[in-house]
Amino acid sequence: ADRAAATRTLDDAHSELLQRQLVILKWRTEKLRQDPEAANRLRTQETPVVARGDVDVNGDELRAREVSRGFADDEEQMLASSEVETANVQGLRKPRYLNRIKTGYEWNKYNQAHYTPEEPPPKTVQGYKFNIFYPDLVDPSKPPIYKLEACPGSDDFAILRFKAGPPYRDVAFKIVNQQWESQPKRGFRCVFERGILTLAFNFKRWRYRR
Repeated sequence: ADRAAATRTLDDAHSELLQRQLVILKWRTEKLRQDPEAANRLRTQETPVVARGDVDVNGDELRAREVSRGFADDEEQMLASSEVETANVQGLRKPRYLNRIKTGYEWNKYNQAHYTPEEPPPKTVQGYKFNIFYPDLVDPSKPPIYKLEACPGSDDFAILRFKAGPPYRDVAFKIVNQQWESQPKRGFRCVFERGILTLAFNFKRWRYRR
């Protein structure tokens, strides 16, 4: 009984954490259902904040091409507000990006016992897919890298930083701090080709035990 109560407490805390990031996404889902064209326009308009004079024609072209591919039913665009401010190094520019959040329902034993398809549990963030555009790397033989960093003041989130060579500076994002699935058969993918760094991963699922 104590273990079940503790698990419920963790599950509730986890849901509340993820709901903070899903508030706007839930509104967009309703918008998509009511007016798909308007929802897609909103997605297209959600662009990274770019400093004046930070020109990247090739990067903008790659991003526009990725936007045109659309989003899967379980995907939403990561909001620009998730970007973490990084040092603005003289002579370097911020890469363009288009990032997706994978959302869905967790039908673990606890949720199966307490929710139904008609009254589903809260949606959770189940993974991410990052597309960072580096079309003009001075040395394309050295691919960009990523690394996870602690999020100051919060263990619930982590900072995912992407680093590349000139002419690009770092770009970083706040993400939910959970363990990743690291196997390709479970959705992990990290590849750099044609000027695009793609990093996709799913979170390991929470297991409910009585």
